[in-house]
Amino acid sequence: MVHALTRPRYRRDHRPTREFPSTQGRDSANRCASVFDLVHLGDTDLVSWSYARRRAALEGLFADAGLTAPFTLCPSTTDPATAREWLTWASVGVEGLCFKRHDEPYRAGARTWTKDKVRMTADAIVGAVTGPAAAPRTLLLGRHDRAGRLRYTGRTTPLARAVSVDLGRLLTPAAGEPHPWTGRTFSAGWHTSEPLDVVLVRPELVVEVAVDVARDAAGRWRHPVRLHRLRPDVATSDVARLGDHG
Repeated sequence: MVHALTRPRYRRDHRPTREFPSTQGRDSANRCASVFDLVHLGDTDLVSWSYARRRAALEGLFADAGLTAPFTLCPSTTDPATAREWLTWASVGVEGLCFKRHDEPYRAGARTWTKDKVRMTADAIVGAVTGPAAAPRTLLLGRHDRAGRLRYTGRTTPLARAVSVDLGRLLTPAAGEPHPWTGRTFSAGWHTSEPLDVVLVRPELVVEVAVDVARDAAGRWRHPVRLHRLRPDVATSDVARLGDHG
């Protein structure tokens, strides 16, 4: 069984759970959640049921209860051609595909299913680094918004040593200079308030990174991105604006 991995739209302070997420407190622009599995129905625990049986119960719940927005039933198929077509739907919010066995029960905390995510490359501007600027460990990236302000969009995974050395030759610390991120703190990771120790650099270097299509409400990449290549040949003014496609 394959189901589309779609991009739910939540408020930034909302944490979806295994059960249907509450709609209370969310604004109308973010009231959408794709439902792809069912582990409890009334007083019945469905965890031991096979995925095929849980899926049938989920479809029955939507039909019997007449569930509509903010909930949508995530599409599911066993047809390979249909699954391949879904991978072309990134522009409308499909992040990729999840593959699950028909006969498998729900295993909390165990990744027994597989995920195939849509990935693409995008350009971004290096605005800060972790580690020394001469040999950065990760890059903090940004894009200009339509008002021309450099907005944070995400952080790379740890860099290979050789790449780090090459980057160090192209980066200039912004110590004592005006910088759009002066005074800003950055979180060390998703769902943590632990601050990162960063070094601001002149936002002059463009890099190309491999990203998936998962974004948060501000348009930032939700997951760490992978450095693909350096783009010293590209001007920062040529990088897509925050909110543009890509």
